[in-house]
Amino acid sequence: MRIAGPFLLVTTPIGVAFGLREAWRLAGPKMAVLMAAMLAVVGALVWWTVRRIRQEQARAQKRGAGD
Repeated sequence: MRIAGPFLLVTTPIGVAFGLREAWRLAGPKMAVLMAAMLAVVGALVWWTVRRIRQEQARAQKRGAGD
């Protein structure tokens, strides 16, 4: 895990950039824009989920400290 974490953090954005570039090259700019929009929606949903989990954990800790 010591190597895998940083490796994935570096290679994933590079792979996404290459994928968008290939979509542009093979299917045109409309496909690349569509893929970028899909990535933005998925990213927003992940952010929303993480935010919700952190809020619920903070509420649970607050309730536990209040007892």
